[in-house]
Amino acid sequence: MKLKIIKSLVIILFLQCVYASDDQRILLIFGDSISAGYGMSKENQWSVLLQDKLNNENLKVKVINVSVSGETTSGGLSRLGLAINSTKPDYLLLELGGNDALRGYPPKKISSNLSEMVKIADSSNVKVFLMQIRIPPNYGSRYQKAFELIYSSIASETSATLIPFMLEHVALNKDLMLPDGIHPKASAQPLIADYIYFQLKPLLIH
Repeated sequence: MKLKIIKSLVIILFLQCVYASDDQRILLIFGDSISAGYGMSKENQWSVLLQDKLNNENLKVKVINVSVSGETTSGGLSRLGLAINSTKPDYLLLELGGNDALRGYPPKKISSNLSEMVKIADSSNVKVFLMQIRIPPNYGSRYQKAFELIYSSIASETSATLIPFMLEHVALNKDLMLPDGIHPKASAQPLIADYIYFQLKPLLIH
């Protein structure tokens, strides 16, 4: 089963790269279900809407989304090298850690995995945009603080640029979230796309 998933990923990545023109830079989105568009059709996903915004602004950036629902930092670490080698991105938007927190994984291990992913990207001259991940207070204030500090610490110690949490203005609005309280609805996707575009645009035009 795992081999089939890897083969499918390789095919998808190849097809996506074929359509990236020579003068385009590539933004690889590498995250979990929040970025994978959990519970909605592809055309409604924020990554697709982000591509539309980039096109409308004539920013020659190709968005390739290889996010996987349920992904952890360990899983991401195991497949990042393949994803980078297959897509040859200029930028990497790294949005992982939420599922680790759901499972109560040690912050030190999460931090180590994320740091290793930044190193992998660095070795291929890929600029990393590290997405801050936030979790609800019901995880306990001590764990919540230790977890959320991971991201600013990595950004200060590595070449990664910290990007604010994509659900900053969405997560607390019940009208924009699915009943599970974790995943945003289709109606929230344009807001997420706008927010990420606003954060990334100054970094993409340099």
